[in-house]
Amino acid sequence: MRESKIASANAANKTGGWQPIKKTAVLLFSNGLIKYGFGIGSTGITSGEVCFNTSITGYQEIMSDPSYAHQIVNFTFPHIGNVGANNEDDETANPDQEIHISGIITHSYIEKPSNYRSESTLSEWMRDKKITGISGVDTRYITKLIRDEGMMSCLIEHRHDGIFDIPKLLKILEKVKKMEGLDLASEASTSSIYSLNSKAWEWDKGYRKNNDKKIKIALIDYGIKTNIIRMLNSYDCETKIYPAKTEIDTIMKYDPDGVLLSNGPGDPEATSTYSLELIRDIIDKNIPIFGICLGHQILALALGGETKKMSFGHHGANHPVQDLSNKKVQITSMNHGFTVDMETLPSNVKETHRSLFDQSNCGFEVKDKPIFSVQFHPEASPGPQDCYYIFEKFIKTIQSVNRRKSGAKKK
Repeated sequence: MRESKIASANAANKTGGWQPIKKTAVLLFSNGLIKYGFGIGSTGITSGEVCFNTSITGYQEIMSDPSYAHQIVNFTFPHIGNVGANNEDDETANPDQEIHISGIITHSYIEKPSNYRSESTLSEWMRDKKITGISGVDTRYITKLIRDEGMMSCLIEHRHDGIFDIPKLLKILEKVKKMEGLDLASEASTSSIYSLNSKAWEWDKGYRKNNDKKIKIALIDYGIKTNIIRMLNSYDCETKIYPAKTEIDTIMKYDPDGVLLSNGPGDPEATSTYSLELIRDIIDKNIPIFGICLGHQILALALGGETKKMSFGHHGANHPVQDLSNKKVQITSMNHGFTVDMETLPSNVKETHRSLFDQSNCGFEVKDKPIFSVQFHPEASPGPQDCYYIFEKFIKTIQSVNRRKSGAKKK
């Protein structure tokens, strides 16, 4: 009887019955680790620095965030793809820009999404955006590896035939550039001045237009997320987005009430050749300045401080940060691999926020000027909304400066 079942099984295999699932992707790390899995999204080879992201939701927003340029994101949450993808939630603000992420690593890929806003599967969206990924990999193991050894170079190849030339791929991996010294902000930035007029998404209302523009904000784009613009529009701001290499005279022609230094990818020190002069010119004009993430780091450099590379960075939507002014703890969204060294900043710069994970700096303000910044993402997307008050602080700072200017003119 048993021999008969074995014979039947062998016959089934020969005639198209059960066959082992073919692995269609390979994952290589600079420490020598090689993993096989199943390709998702676009076919081909991609490479970059690998990091892990602990967010449970918002994978589309993460993948379309320009801050992830030259990075392969390893998702710790096992189910990626369950809400599909749509054409509304991309965080690449400029519609003319391509998505900058290098690739993704997931544990379980969900082929059939279940969400009323879904317009395509994640893999279809990734193919359209030319993003390569691998699934079927133990992402928790990779997370522990990154935590123990730090962020390292990584390569993914996705091909349908599952035939990989490992020696060739290893040679490609050897040439992958490290993040230190890389100026990626100029690549992620817009090449022209533009505006967006939509507000932040609201339940049952979607993205509404901003028809009540009271405050003019110039946003310096180092790789800006769309929701930063939408949040300012939600506070009745008129927003105009400028390239990272804009001259101060171009900014002043707009006569902004405030300037926002955006998030972005790469090494903040690598932007010094074009970013510091502009920021110092803005500081001299006494215009309120608000920095976010990379903008926070570049602002610190402009003030005379220094930044340093972190071992594995902060990437996720569940990072506890303490507001040092009132000791309240907020859960924040983060994405950075560099941090500001507070000890290198001048005495007139005060620390305002600190990470409760590793005590790294997460915010500061200049005591005698209307200038402040944060390392986390107050606009979230994805992430909690604990820090929307940071935008309110920016608006109130601008209003206070405008009142002083108005009073001075009357005198």
